[in-house]
Amino acid sequence: MSLKNKLTELLFGSKPEAAKEEESLQEQGHTPETVSEPPSGGIADPAVLDLPEEHPVYQLYNLRRKEKGYLSLPRICLDEDGVLPEEVVQQERNRLRTALLSMSAARLKEVRGKKKKGGKAEKKKEEEPAENQPLVFDALPRFFLSADKLYAWVIVFPPVGEGAELSREILYQAMLEQGISYGVDSQLANRLPRDKDVYFHLYLIARGKPAFNGTNGNIVDSFPRTVTRVLEVDEFDRVDYTALNLIHNVKQGEEICRLIKPTEGEPGRTVLDTEIPAKSGKSVPLPKGRNTEISEDGLLLVASIAGDVEFTGHSFQVKPVLDIPGNVDFSTGNINFLGDVNIRGDVLSGFTVRAMGNIQVAGVIEAGSVVEAGGDLIVVKGILGDGTAIIRSHRSLFSKYIENSTIYVRENLQTDCIINSHIYSDGEVLVRSGRGTIIGGRVWAASKVSAIAVGARSECRTSVALGGLPCTNFEREIVQRELKILEMELEKLECQLDSTGKNSLLDKTRAKLTVAELKLKQLETELTDIKIETEEQNRGRLECGIAYPGTEISFGDEVLRLRKEYRQCVATLVRGEIVLT
Repeated sequence: MSLKNKLTELLFGSKPEAAKEEESLQEQGHTPETVSEPPSGGIADPAVLDLPEEHPVYQLYNLRRKEKGYLSLPRICLDEDGVLPEEVVQQERNRLRTALLSMSAARLKEVRGKKKKGGKAEKKKEEEPAENQPLVFDALPRFFLSADKLYAWVIVFPPVGEGAELSREILYQAMLEQGISYGVDSQLANRLPRDKDVYFHLYLIARGKPAFNGTNGNIVDSFPRTVTRVLEVDEFDRVDYTALNLIHNVKQGEEICRLIKPTEGEPGRTVLDTEIPAKSGKSVPLPKGRNTEISEDGLLLVASIAGDVEFTGHSFQVKPVLDIPGNVDFSTGNINFLGDVNIRGDVLSGFTVRAMGNIQVAGVIEAGSVVEAGGDLIVVKGILGDGTAIIRSHRSLFSKYIENSTIYVRENLQTDCIINSHIYSDGEVLVRSGRGTIIGGRVWAASKVSAIAVGARSECRTSVALGGLPCTNFEREIVQRELKILEMELEKLECQLDSTGKNSLLDKTRAKLTVAELKLKQLETELTDIKIETEEQNRGRLECGIAYPGTEISFGDEVLRLRKEYRQCVATLVRGEIVLT
C-alpha cells in the first residue's frame, strides 16, 4: 500500500475506492506501470490490435514479469513488415481479437490451476496453486490462421515455474500438430528461440500461395466498332463535310481484328499444404461476318475481299465499295449496288443511285435525281432540286445545303441551310452551322428541330412539325399517290375494248392495286399506334435563335402560328398546348 493510502486510512478510517481498485488489480497480478497506454496525437495503426488492461494477455504478462523482472510490453501486430494487403488486415482484425481472447484465457486457466473433485469441477473461482505442488508448464506457441488459410501467425506464451523456454523443437512440434507445413518462414522459426522478446508478440510465421485465375480472351480491333456520325462546327460556324468519311477501306487479306487467347489459372496452396483451385480464362470467338475469314492459326480475322469494314453489332463484315471517279451521268448510267458507293463528282439530273450501304457524293445532287442509301448519305456540296428530287437515307444524312427537295431520313439530318424543301426525319434535324436557316417548305422531325433561324422577315410560310413517325407518314403519302395513279390506269383499261392484252394488263394492275392497299393499311395501323404513344409522352422540341412571323409550329393536331418575332425560343407541348418560351 502506498504512503498516501496509509495516511488516508489512518485519518478517515477506511480505504478510498481508488486504493481498493488498485489493490484488487495487484492481487490479480496487475501492476499499473505494465499497462500500455494508446499513443496520443497520432494515427492508430490498423494492423496493431489494442487490448484492454484486463485482457488475459496482460494478466499472463504480469505473472511472467513477477517471475523474471523486466519484460517488453505485448505487441499484437498483424503486419509488422507491411507486406500484407489492407483488406487482409481489415478482415482478420476481429477474428484475431476473438481467437486471442480464447487462447490467452485458456492458458491463464491452466497457469492458475483448477482443482477437481469426484470427476466434476468445483464452483469456478480463482485459487493459488499449492506451494508443495508448484505448476510447471513449458512455453506454448499458439497459432492463428486467416480465414482463407493463406496466412498463419504465432504468439508464444512463456513457460511457468520450471517449464522449458521456447526451443526450435517445441515450435516445430507445435506447427506439426497444427498442420502448418507450407510457406513456413524458416529463418524466423530458427530465430525466435534466441529472441529475448519472443513472448507476447505476434509473428507471421507462414504464408501460402494465393491462386490466380486465368485472364479471359480478348479481341483487339484494327477498325472502330462505333462510328461517330456527327460533324462538329468550328469557331467560324463552318462544317467540313469532307471530314465525315464513313467508308473504312480494307484490302483483301488485311487484318480486321486479332484474338488474344485466354490464359490458364495458376492454383495456389494454403499454409496447411492443401491446393486452392484456380479458374482458367474464358475464350471468346472472333466476330466473323460476311466477306471475312479466320487465319490458319485462328488468331486473326481478315478480309476476304477489298471493301468497307463495318461492325454490325455482333460481327465485322466487309462490304464491297463501288468507286465512281467522276460524275454519275451517261457514262455510268443508273447505279444499283449492294455495297457502298463513293462518287467523286456530281449526280446529274435524271439519274438514280441506290446502294445497300453508305453513299458519299463529293459534289452536288442535281434536280430530278433519285438517291437512296441503305446506310448514311453524305453530300459534300449540297442538294439542289426542282421539287422532284427524292433523297432517302435509312440512317443519317449530311449535306452542305438542301433546296427544293424531298428528304427522307430514318435517323438524323445535319445541314447548313434548308430552303423550300420537305423534310421527314425520325430523329433530329440540326441546322446550326453556316447560315443555319430554315426557309419555306415543311420540316417534320420526331424528336427535335434545332436552327439559328426559322422563317424569314418576308413572313414566308414555314412549317415545323414535331413528334409522330415522319418517315412512315412520308411512305403513306407515296402509297396514296401510287393508289390514285393505279386507280386511274384501271379506269382507262376498263373503258378499252376487250382484247388479250387488255385482260393481262387488268390482272397486273389489279394485283398492284391490292398490294398498295395492303401496304397502306399497314402504314395506317403504325401511325395510329404511334399517335397514342405520342399523346402520352408529349415528344418533340423546337429550338431556334429567331422565329419569324409566318412560322407554323405543330404537334399532331395542335397548331401554333406565330404573329410576331421570337428570339432564343423553345417550343414544347405541355398538357396538350404548345408553349413557346
